[in-house]
Amino acid sequence: QVHLVESGGGLVQPGGSLRLSCAATGALFNAPARAWYRQAPGKQRELVAFISGGGNTMYVDSVKDRFTISRDTTGSTVNLQMIDLRPEDTAVYFCAAGWNSADHFYPREGYWGQGTQVTVSS
Repeated sequence: QVHLVESGGGLVQPGGSLRLSCAATGALFNAPARAWYRQAPGKQRELVAFISGGGNTMYVDSVKDRFTISRDTTGSTVNLQMIDLRPEDTAVYFCAAGWNSADHFYPREGYWGQGTQVTVSS
């Protein structure tokens, strides 16, 4: 059974930084890619970034040049470094595991974390 656990959320002022982590346990051989999604109040969940099993990355336009997705050396933890945070980045951030094509991510059913709250406010 796969478990994904997010950490690192919190309250930060506009222009600040946060680093989110997604730690995975269990066999992920059938879900080599990892993604971060976010869901703001009253809005649909949206893909923020993903990283393939081979390390290729994709970002939604609104976070390009501000967010960086990466894996640790073990490959089991995926991080999302966020800089220059804006109020519109406020959301619950979720980690997911699945597959990817060049520009799409396909989450595997049930391979989601519980989410971590990011609030950007002065």
